[in-house]
Amino acid sequence: MTEAPPHAMLVGSAGGHLAQLVRLAPWWEGCTRTWVTFDKPDARSLLADEAVIWAHHPTTRNIPNLLRNSVLAFRHVRRIRPDIVVSTGAAVAVPFFLVARLLRIPTVYVEVFDRIDSPTLTGRLCRPIATRFCVQWPEQQAHYPGSIVIGPLL
Repeated sequence: MTEAPPHAMLVGSAGGHLAQLVRLAPWWEGCTRTWVTFDKPDARSLLADEAVIWAHHPTTRNIPNLLRNSVLAFRHVRRIRPDIVVSTGAAVAVPFFLVARLLRIPTVYVEVFDRIDSPTLTGRLCRPIATRFCVQWPEQQAHYPGSIVIGPLL
């Protein structure tokens, strides 16, 4: 009997956040995957043959969509029970990390490529609940002590 591959839930806004998650392909390509992103042309193109949960946008400082995405997170993380939740942000990551934390599912947050001089809001929110916190530049470690440098994804 063969063991099923691990299930990764990959959460990120469309655009650059999604592009950075896609660049992690050497890590996730052997996993069963469920993506969480926005229903945008780039996401539809990149994820044409993937399982996708379409999140609500915009998310930045939009309380109604934060609540909608919290319902999505609660429903889908609880139903799917992924082995890990990975995100590059932005705000759509927060409810999925919170639910994963409640269910004791490991989480990995990767701080974005283009924010070197200051931490992102999502990074600050996810840092305390992330199992692992990764940065792409050594300079970002000043904002996130104990983070792991993985190098640039873009």
